[in-house]
Amino acid sequence: PVTAGSIVVPYGHVIGNEKWRGSELAQRLQGKVRLIFEDALGLVDFHLPNRTCILLISEADLVAGDEFKRRLVRFRNARSLRGIVIVEKTPISDQYYLGVQKLVVLELGMVLLPVANQGEASQLIIQLVSFCVREQSRDRGANPFLGRQRAGPAEPAVLQALQHIPGVGKTKALLLLQRFGSIHRLCNADIRELEQAVGQTVAQQIYTF
Repeated sequence: PVTAGSIVVPYGHVIGNEKWRGSELAQRLQGKVRLIFEDALGLVDFHLPNRTCILLISEADLVAGDEFKRRLVRFRNARSLRGIVIVEKTPISDQYYLGVQKLVVLELGMVLLPVANQGEASQLIIQLVSFCVREQSRDRGANPFLGRQRAGPAEPAVLQALQHIPGVGKTKALLLLQRFGSIHRLCNADIRELEQAVGQTVAQQIYTF
């Protein structure tokens, strides 16, 4: 079961699934964030402040078969949680990546972030935790609905996801988010809408991607 939704994570902390204890990823997180292990997170690998959960698909998961796909679908059906999927894209697992991308982004509508190794995954988690702290500090006492709208376009995970599209750097990623508001709307944009935002060449690269 997905049990992480009932856990309140203090800012600056990460709750990690017990299975990651002793891993390279856990070692790199130590000292950068306060990492606490818990064996009752269910499907979730790492639980961050602001109810964001990380599902990490390792190279071994991709090569082993389809179990990770069932895990993703079950997580997506747990609507109380916000999920970010991190996938280890290596020379060995690269052949499986397009299938994962289609499932996660297009079919399940979740954010997918590829990393080359567990070191990159740890850096990404540290950035997300830092963002949670800044968001909480800025929005304390503000209207929570307005605060959430302000936080959306600047969310590092979303910006980084867009920058994996060929031809899209940080500037164009910000431009696309300001225009379309979400990855879901961007995925459903037609070629003419994209051309109006970023020009014909980059629009075609985004559309193909």
